[in-house]
Amino acid sequence: ITAYHEAGHALVARTLPNADPVHKISIIARGMMGGYTRLLPAEDRHLWSRSQFDDTLAVTLAGYAAEQLTFNELTTGSQNDIEQATKIARKMVTEYGMSEKLGPRTFGHKEELVLLGREISEQRNYSEKVAQEIDEEVHDIVQRNYEVAKRVLTENRAKLVQIAEYLITEETLEGEPLEKIFNEPAPQPAEPAPTT
Repeated sequence: ITAYHEAGHALVARTLPNADPVHKISIIARGMMGGYTRLLPAEDRHLWSRSQFDDTLAVTLAGYAAEQLTFNELTTGSQNDIEQATKIARKMVTEYGMSEKLGPRTFGHKEELVLLGREISEQRNYSEKVAQEIDEEVHDIVQRNYEVAKRVLTENRAKLVQIAEYLITEETLEGEPLEKIFNEPAPQPAEPAPTT
């Protein structure tokens, strides 16, 4: 399951134009993580575009999508991914003005501990109706990008299987083998023998 989960992250990251490049994939457990896919930006980033956030969300949700597509089942392995995706989508709506429905506006006033860089509370400066609209927009953004991840994985299912099978055997994929597996065509499943 971990191999397919991580292969999903990597394949979607490699496919989408605004995602960071895949540097390493591993199914060796580290602490609470069953495995990981490490993406490294090609350059320092000071600004994020909406399309970069969208592709990042699709990559984040790709492990969840890969589990569902491959096993028709979900595990707790996606808990952190779902949490991260929800946080990003909420910031897009409430802090960055990236909601078409709610427009260029911020919602909520945060009190922070300046020296520690930690948020301690948020004062709502919006109504219950707007709170519901924020929740709906966050849901729509997450769902839209989950659908992108699912589409990419469905269209490239043979490559997903190829990457996952390599990880099951070798546990880690990086450097030249990583580039090779992404650049070579995925083996196609054998045609069933004709019945007589």
